[in-house]
Amino acid sequence: MRVDVPSPNGILPPIMSRYRPPTTPGSRFITPAGHERLQAELDALWKVERPRVTQAVSEAAAQGDRSENAEYTYGKKRLREIDSRVRFLRKRLDGMVVVDQPPTDRGRVFFGAWVTLEDDTGAQSRRRIVGPDEFDMDPRYVSMDAPLARALLGKRLDDEVTVETPAGGRTFEVTAIEY
Repeated sequence: MRVDVPSPNGILPPIMSRYRPPTTPGSRFITPAGHERLQAELDALWKVERPRVTQAVSEAAAQGDRSENAEYTYGKKRLREIDSRVRFLRKRLDGMVVVDQPPTDRGRVFFGAWVTLEDDTGAQSRRRIVGPDEFDMDPRYVSMDAPLARALLGKRLDDEVTVETPAGGRTFEVTAIEY
């Protein structure tokens, strides 16, 4: 039984638990380059890294006492990490939609577009809208799940978008769209 005791200011502390709501999976769209990168990572883990670590674990196990064998313990841990990543990549790649054709309406911002933006000060920046699994490939890439990309999707040339940032709202004008 739990009894809540009010704090001196009369506010109860929040109840902490281990439960975390499941995260929503990212969008399923990906560029051909992003798909190749994830597939290459999966192939390298499954065909190169896992066999190498498995061999090292079996050699460490042959040495005898496993309870004090660091190579065995860390090898098994690494195998679990590899297997976890392989499961994630296989599941993720199964449902991916590779977008390799530009949209029919090239005058609007859609997935895969390079968008040139101009802010209030006149500074220009160029961004590409990509899937959530590939935005780390280039500093100019923006995940389509990010607030900036969501604000840009469907916009046309010379449209203005306002994006909420920690420092406040920022307004951008779309000055170019390329595919």
